[in-house]
Amino acid sequence: MNGILKLLSQRLALGLMSLLAVSVIIFLAVGLLPGDLAQAVLGQSATAETLAALRAQLGLDQPPLARFMAWIWHFVQGDLGVSLANQRPIAELVGTRLGNTLFLAAFAALVSVPLALLLGMLAALYRNSWFDRLLNTSALSAVSFPEFFVAYILILIFSVKLNWFPSISNLAPDASFGTMLQASILPVATLSLVVIAQMMRMTRAALINLLASPYIEMARLKGIGQARIIFRHALPNALAPIVNVVALNLAYLVVGVVVVEVVFVYPGLGQLLVDSVAKRDIPVVQACSLIFAGTYILLNTLADVLSIASNPRLMHPKG
Repeated sequence: MNGILKLLSQRLALGLMSLLAVSVIIFLAVGLLPGDLAQAVLGQSATAETLAALRAQLGLDQPPLARFMAWIWHFVQGDLGVSLANQRPIAELVGTRLGNTLFLAAFAALVSVPLALLLGMLAALYRNSWFDRLLNTSALSAVSFPEFFVAYILILIFSVKLNWFPSISNLAPDASFGTMLQASILPVATLSLVVIAQMMRMTRAALINLLASPYIEMARLKGIGQARIIFRHALPNALAPIVNVVALNLAYLVVGVVVVEVVFVYPGLGQLLVDSVAKRDIPVVQACSLIFAGTYILLNTLADVLSIASNPRLMHPKG
């Protein structure tokens, strides 16, 4: 137990350091955007006094280090600031959008994770068969196509041709659970195609690597069936890489939804980020970017901890 706590504290410390480094990059990248932010907000007809007042309000008249420290301190306290586009609190804007994004990612995870693990185990069970070749070809094809291309193909088939699902996943704030499910089917299908392909291939590779182990050979010599060997002997020892790839793909589902949300006009955090960039709403851009970065780092840290905890030998590496 002490080893797990020590490992967890080390990984959390590394995650916080990574988040701090990412926050610096976000702040510097936003600060390097061309043009005058105050001029872009107020327009060309703004007077010098009005521009100076807005710069003072946004803290643009302060040194970069002071602005960065103030931004991080307010963010840690839960104060995300106020949107420049509509003067609404950013926490209010982000709250609803983040909930929609997490719903989309959770829906995609519930579909993709069990299906990917099942297909990976079947591919390992029937290795080098026509079924295995078909799965690998399909997986490579799904990974090769960019998400926006897959999304448009699904819209063309299921929205335009068959008219089964809506092509735009625009949700009302008071939308029911059934409405959210129906509007999320095509975005979930787009995300799941890529995630299933990656997880299936990693599961298959982890199981096939273990099938060459001596204890698996001994199990075969005892006459144990191939299916029992995979499910009872190989799978428990392959949990470390499988758990790792599942957690990493969950991080991708949360962070990689930006393109999908823009294509389907889904009211999530990714759509809010893109809209804010177009409007030069810098405080919202910074808040969304840091939330995405924090989520990705947290899930990557969780993947690291779970992969080591599921295989105790990794907690005591040989020197």
